[in-house]
Amino acid sequence: MKITNILNGLGLILVAFGIIMLTPIAVALVEQEYSSIIPFATAACTSVTLGFLFRRYGGYSRNFDDIKRNEGLLIVSLAWIVTAAMGAIPYLFYGLNPVDAYFESVSGITTTGATILTDFSLYPKDFFFWRSLSQWLGGMGIIVLFVAILPQFAVAGRQMFFAEAPGPTEEKVTPRITHTAKALWLVYVLLTLLEISLLSFAGMPFFDAVCNTFSTMAAGGFSPNPLSIMGYDNTAVTWIITCFMFLAGGNFALQYRVLFQRKPMALMQSEEFRFYSFIVLVSSLCLGIALMAGGSFALLDSVRDSMFQIVSIITTTGFSSADFALWSVAAQTIIFTVMLVGGCAGSAGGGVKVIRVLFGYKYLKREITQIIHPKAILPIKIDNKSVADDIQRQILGFLLFYLVLMTCSALAVTIIEKDGAVGLVGTAATIGNIGPGFGEIGPMGSFGGLSILTKIIFIVNMIVGRLELIPFLAMLHPDFWSFRKGNS
Repeated sequence: MKITNILNGLGLILVAFGIIMLTPIAVALVEQEYSSIIPFATAACTSVTLGFLFRRYGGYSRNFDDIKRNEGLLIVSLAWIVTAAMGAIPYLFYGLNPVDAYFESVSGITTTGATILTDFSLYPKDFFFWRSLSQWLGGMGIIVLFVAILPQFAVAGRQMFFAEAPGPTEEKVTPRITHTAKALWLVYVLLTLLEISLLSFAGMPFFDAVCNTFSTMAAGGFSPNPLSIMGYDNTAVTWIITCFMFLAGGNFALQYRVLFQRKPMALMQSEEFRFYSFIVLVSSLCLGIALMAGGSFALLDSVRDSMFQIVSIITTTGFSSADFALWSVAAQTIIFTVMLVGGCAGSAGGGVKVIRVLFGYKYLKREITQIIHPKAILPIKIDNKSVADDIQRQILGFLLFYLVLMTCSALAVTIIEKDGAVGLVGTAATIGNIGPGFGEIGPMGSFGGLSILTKIIFIVNMIVGRLELIPFLAMLHPDFWSFRKGNS
């Protein structure tokens, strides 16, 4: 591992991120919130200065072609940590303590959507714009963004691209990784512009339409309205956001093929997408029945809210069209179940991912069949392709470590907070990058009342969950930290 590669890579990312952080200043000028210029100017200058310092000590190298896998993993991990730190600086100017500021920033950039805010009236519009913009940047991936816009990462970007989203497959839509990153961002931007237009047409104020769209496409969940989407009391808005959340939870590479490669059946030919759609429809049906059984929902309301909440939770967006923390135990159980699924591979959603759940189902089915027919050769196939043994081990290892980390975190938080619900649901919501849970951390609640230690645990959960565990697990091995000098 070359320290100069690490410093140069982080330096480039910090400089670019600092420039992006100037964007909320435009909102401050338009809204005449001039006092908000200093927080974002300070954060931008800090990020750019730190970036140049990293570049200086890294020798201003422009050659990243020899970057190793462990270097790519470390750059990706540190990039999420330090960009979140830069993103937290403006929050300090609005009265948040350092832990709360970093929690809010990490929650934004990892697209978790868990907030420590309790009174939204205390903050100006550019504050909420930055919360949503940070989610939009993190939704497609910080590294994917910079691979797309920084020519220095044209070759090295491959190591970091797949380190940031280490799913069970390395899917590209073009031969060159920079072109793939640009293609994914093209789909992302076009869907963003379309949703902003539709929400504005449906009657949502333009500023709110922009912020909610950023959070929708990122599968993030931050809204400028303290009551989330429920606060707009607009059925058309609810259905529009439901549709775009569903798209945000789908594979963007497949959506690129549909939109630009003239392959209209690309989505439906994907076994993962069909399974994703099946889970959404069945879960929504079950939740709708549970809501009507409670006697407080009419048919149309139950259809709308059940579909919205299932899509919101399975895609790990975390928006709310109703306070589901007040729903029946049966309804909450259904919601908690889809918390453990997540979106598709290659989507903005977090969680375990549908592809791994699908593999787990097929693996268990094969093991049951193998008991009856022990000599049978039964390969596991997804999209009519056999899943390689190394991919199978990776998926099983991921599921095992995910369960271990979730258990340890839940136990630790339960002991600290003396509340099993906060421990279990809070852990599931943060490690899955979902956001709201039940009770005091529900959709109308806040994580602000939790202890500092619990917030730190949840911060780690959010970052590790967004990185899908792989870089975190790699760092636990001593061989990861072998350093090299010069060009060796």
